[in-house]
Amino acid sequence: MTILCVRFQLPSAHEAALPGLLGLLEDFTPVVQALPPDAALADLRGAERYFGRDAVELASVIRVRALAHHGVDCAIGAGPGPMLARVALGEARPGVTCAVPEDAVTEFLADKPVAALPGVGATTARTLCEYGLDTLGLVAAAPLSTLQRLIGAKAGRELREKAGGIDRGRVVPDGVSRSLATERPFTRDELDPDRHRRALLSAAEELGARLRALDKVCRTLTLTVRYADRSSTTRSRTLKEPTAHSAALTRAAYGMYEGLGLQRARVRALALRAEGLDPAEQASYQLTFDPLDEKARRIEEVADRARAKFGPHAVMPGSLAA
Repeated sequence: MTILCVRFQLPSAHEAALPGLLGLLEDFTPVVQALPPDAALADLRGAERYFGRDAVELASVIRVRALAHHGVDCAIGAGPGPMLARVALGEARPGVTCAVPEDAVTEFLADKPVAALPGVGATTARTLCEYGLDTLGLVAAAPLSTLQRLIGAKAGRELREKAGGIDRGRVVPDGVSRSLATERPFTRDELDPDRHRRALLSAAEELGARLRALDKVCRTLTLTVRYADRSSTTRSRTLKEPTAHSAALTRAAYGMYEGLGLQRARVRALALRAEGLDPAEQASYQLTFDPLDEKARRIEEVADRARAKFGPHAVMPGSLAA
């Protein structure tokens, strides 16, 4: 077990602490990949040799340091590869590391639901379950031709490999400095899709205002849905063009949310992250002659001037809906 997947138990509105927590991981290895809004992957192959401890022992040290220096507990999954570490994280709890032994990968995965694999969305899981392939063990044992017929040639091949414990992924170091994020927690686990959409509208408007204040545009928007059982779902969408336009961010957020097909899901929080930030003056835009779009942009300009003069709460969330 050389890969850790760490989820920090960050309080609401404290995501700004994530860079410091990533720095804590970088004290052990330079190979750290952020998984915003609150998680990261760390490749500890070099650290195991240097410190003379295995990944599970190092996970205990990381947990103690996170508590001591940041007051933050964490849940940690450990495995031979990043995909397996992320699956293990799904069973981990604060204070306990869930580890997947290298010689027991197949047994560990066999009884897991297909949705436990990173990248398997609600639509794919529903299709497989309709044909009785509701666990990873059944998927691994299914004929490749059957899976390819159900979900496509490439996706079927990759799913069968992952269900059988073949993890070809790697930890790719990245940074959170080229991104902005905001979260909308609910006071109680929320079932109402209308409240979910209002929260996404508010979050998208905040991101747009922050991007415009920094003269930045983003190329990718990521949605994270956190559930009552502490699990989460993350989806990303590359935008048609780099933008800081709140209406465009809202449409992308709604599209990802609708694509999840949530039904009676008890949602604890929704988070949006704008990624791939670039200077606004370097971005190219497609000309539009839509008067409604132009009106929305003019309203944004007025709202931005009001925020600059009277503070970030000068405009009520949701008042810029296009």
